[in-house]
Amino acid sequence: MSNKVIALALIVVGIGLAFWGHQLSGSVNAQITRALTGSYSDKVMALFISGAVSFVIGAYLLIKK
Repeated sequence: MSNKVIALALIVVGIGLAFWGHQLSGSVNAQITRALTGSYSDKVMALFISGAVSFVIGAYLLIKK
């Protein structure tokens, strides 16, 4: 039971971090950085990556028996 709660919490946190990264990528500062460098800022990438990792670990814990 507690594994499922942890898994669901990781999934929710992962979605939240990815959403936060998406919101941050639309900011003026992030758009200027992307226009000059051609890629997202380190903070945006860290949010996307940590959100994806959290989501995948949560999904794995939820699916495994």
